Amino acid sequence: MSFSGNVRARRPASPPAGLGHHHHHQAPLTSPGTVPTMSTQRFPHPKEDHLDADARRAAASKGFGPVRASGKYFASGGLNLTQGEYKLLFVIVLVACAVRLFRLSKPNSVVFDEVHFGKFAGKYIKTRYYVDVHPPLAKLLITLAGWLFGYNGDFDFKDIGKVYENVPYVAMRMLPATLGVATVPLSYLTLRALDCRASTSLLAALFITFENGLVTQSRHILLDSPLVFFTALTVFFWVGFCNEDKHKPFTNSWWTWLTLSGLSLGAVLSCKWVGLFTVATVGFSTVYQLWILLGDIRVSPRLWIKHFVARAICLIAVPVIFYMMMFSIHFAILQNSGDGDGFMSSEFQHTLGGRHMADTYADVAIGSKVTLRHWNTQGGYLHSHPHNYPTGSKQQQITLYPHRDHNNDWLLLNATADGDPSEDYKEHPLVYLANGHRIKLRHTATEKHLHSHDHRPPVSEVDFQNEVSAYGLKGFVGDANDDWIVEIYEGDRRDKKSKERVRTLRTKFRLKHALQGCYLFSHKVKLPEWGFEQQEVTCNKNAVKDNSLWFVETAQHEMLPADAEKVNYRSPGFLAKFWELQKVMWTTNAGLTDRHTYDSRPESWPLLRRGINFWVKDHHQIYLIGNPFVWYLSTLAIGAYVAVRGFLILRQKRGYRDFDNTKVTRYDALCGFFFMGWALHYLPFFLMQRQLFLHHYFPALYFAILLFCSVFDLITSTLRPRIRLQIALVFIAFAIWNFYHLSPLAYGLDWTRGQCEKAKWVKTWDFSCNDFYTDVSSLSDLLRENC
Repeated sequence: MSFSGNVRARRPASPPAGLGHHHHHQAPLTSPGTVPTMSTQRFPHPKEDHLDADARRAAASKGFGPVRASGKYFASGGLNLTQGEYKLLFVIVLVACAVRLFRLSKPNSVVFDEVHFGKFAGKYIKTRYYVDVHPPLAKLLITLAGWLFGYNGDFDFKDIGKVYENVPYVAMRMLPATLGVATVPLSYLTLRALDCRASTSLLAALFITFENGLVTQSRHILLDSPLVFFTALTVFFWVGFCNEDKHKPFTNSWWTWLTLSGLSLGAVLSCKWVGLFTVATVGFSTVYQLWILLGDIRVSPRLWIKHFVARAICLIAVPVIFYMMMFSIHFAILQNSGDGDGFMSSEFQHTLGGRHMADTYADVAIGSKVTLRHWNTQGGYLHSHPHNYPTGSKQQQITLYPHRDHNNDWLLLNATADGDPSEDYKEHPLVYLANGHRIKLRHTATEKHLHSHDHRPPVSEVDFQNEVSAYGLKGFVGDANDDWIVEIYEGDRRDKKSKERVRTLRTKFRLKHALQGCYLFSHKVKLPEWGFEQQEVTCNKNAVKDNSLWFVETAQHEMLPADAEKVNYRSPGFLAKFWELQKVMWTTNAGLTDRHTYDSRPESWPLLRRGINFWVKDHHQIYLIGNPFVWYLSTLAIGAYVAVRGFLILRQKRGYRDFDNTKVTRYDALCGFFFMGWALHYLPFFLMQRQLFLHHYFPALYFAILLFCSVFDLITSTLRPRIRLQIALVFIAFAIWNFYHLSPLAYGLDWTRGQCEKAKWVKTWDFSCNDFYTDVSSLSDLLRENC
């Protein structure tokens, strides 16, 4: 999106300091592929009275007198700050540091989702593979902070409220806190680059400084502060690029801002997938730019293609490469087996230390000792152990188990043999396992057979599913309920034999029960504690094909020669591992549908209906809640923009030419960009059925705050700078007062029950006042004890 809009005015706007208007009709001819330069000025002798008060003051502070025709100056990215503003920025950063770093060491125990993200840092340091729904960048940065200050990964972050021991948790919290601080000057610089006034930019910076929700979220080992920072950084770089593009494209500075925009897009996407909404914001803006260029007859097709390719490289290729590099680092660190193995395919697991498998026989025959793996649900092993079902047949349990174990070993026997099938195969030549063979599977550890009968499973109690158990005694040859028929489903195209008979790792097959007609089946349903929360295995008459497919992972046979053909897993390359993990992350993310005590739906966020209880301990509480003054003003700005924009559209239909006014066009483009950013970061959550929390609104809140400040800049544009600053200071004072009033919930400060009740301005705010002391005397006793 162009922030200047598509202006069609009778009289061009007054030029900024040092620049004159250009006559389009008098542009000199240029060579193909270059942008025509406009040398003839609309005002050959610009004077100081063409500038408003702020612009004159800015020019004077830089030592510029009345601007001369030859005096042209364009700051990189269009960011032209005075010396006084640099001093103001320094003070703003100091204030932001004080607000976000105050009592950073308190509480000294685990807070909210530090349970997860602190634990992941430990897994990085221990190099133990794990799976999370979020990309790795923010977690890698937190891990780096902990590692630099001596964290060894031993602390388990098991429970909220667990006291930290030998953990540099302050250093780990410092990373998101520092990025939270850095977001503040970015908001100021972004608005200044958009040519908003210094008082407007100050208002935005201090609104973000004293926004309680952003403060609370940035003080703990969480991912949203890095997410908001990189969102703000992307917007800043993109605004700088747009300014460069309007001034003069394809310069070194132009390429720098465009490349930085792409890198920042990659970073925000590498923190959380919510970064896709930031990508969409810049993407729509880019499409708008290219559309405007397409309609500009001064831009040749060759030049337009050059613009398109440059943006495609920097805004698509660069972010994708950056995103993939983060996963490359992720895989390089997590080299060893961990609790995330079960989410990945067998081939993936084979690449992890501790999961490597020795070569195994390619052929499977009657008499082979095998391990069977399920094809679909993360490839668990067919497993049994000497524990019985508490219901149904009360026979020995059959489960799906994600780890290697001797209880996964089964002996393949011929179900049609005369006499003892465990001895029959030794008396005959090798018989390779083929389609249609009727077999028994004997559990080698307990010597019981894989068995099914007309009993309902303990969890999936439906008529079309039967219980699967291990049945029999040592020396018992079994009965017909132990018999299964092999049905080969698919072989490997690189191994022709795998389609004709069962081959290790190459053949997918089904096991059909000979009497019941059901198929050996497993799904993601877990057994209760009595089944050690392992995966349920049943015999399903209506089995989904993917959930009834099995393959042999290992095969041993005493009659096969030592030099017989052997196979192993094919090691996947980076791209295969990367794509598999993306699918696992997507599936896991979509599966987070369970309700949480403090979850909330998107319609409640703009009105700040409820927050999140982060931590309660020792009569203190940390509760995530926004600054209601900042929050409601930003929501009001959203509503005001929609109403005014709709009104202007109606007026345009009636023949009014409001959009011929350069001021209307400029602010429409400015506010429209921020509204688009808010909408793209907010509305998609209505399509999600997963768990959602208030902190998911923070990127949208950033755009809403900047939109309010843009509206403020428009409304106060006709006022004198002193009056405008005074109005901004009044808004800032109210924001600080609201922040102070709710700050005990952000910092976990001392509070009484009465103070807590008075702070519940909205009935749906559900922080627990009963957790605080009833009066000041009880609080004083606690303070004396602590002293």
